[in-house]
Amino acid sequence: MSAIMESKRQQKFASLLQQDLAAVFQRDLPHLFPGLPPGISTVRVSPDLGVARVYLSLLLVKDSEAVLRDIRDNGKAIRQALAKRIRKQVRVIPELNFFLDDSASYAARMDEVINTLHIPPAPAPDDEADTPPESKRPKLFADEDE
Repeated sequence: MSAIMESKRQQKFASLLQQDLAAVFQRDLPHLFPGLPPGISTVRVSPDLGVARVYLSLLLVKDSEAVLRDIRDNGKAIRQALAKRIRKQVRVIPELNFFLDDSASYAARMDEVINTLHIPPAPAPDDEADTPPESKRPKLFADEDE
């Protein structure tokens, strides 16, 4: 999450963009995405609503960098298709910047690392073994022997 909180207006606009971009990828421009269309995990919008950072989830794609390159190359067509959908709701169609959302792959990598750790089991609680003999027990109070 960013250091500066997004306003309600930014959040609503980002949600609108996320839904409409998903529709653009699935319905308006499916020929650009052979196989599965990219998933949109997050959209972040600048305070002036002029720039949108779109984070794409490309989990089932073998060459995600190549798909991202294709999306960036077709950014103008994607923006135009988006404009057709939202032109009556907004004044300015935002500039779209696309990025890979690697949080899922990062989480998978962390799971992998955690699963390879060797953590020995905790010793079984044994009341007699934990209690030191009377002679070795530290004195807590001066009058303990009396």
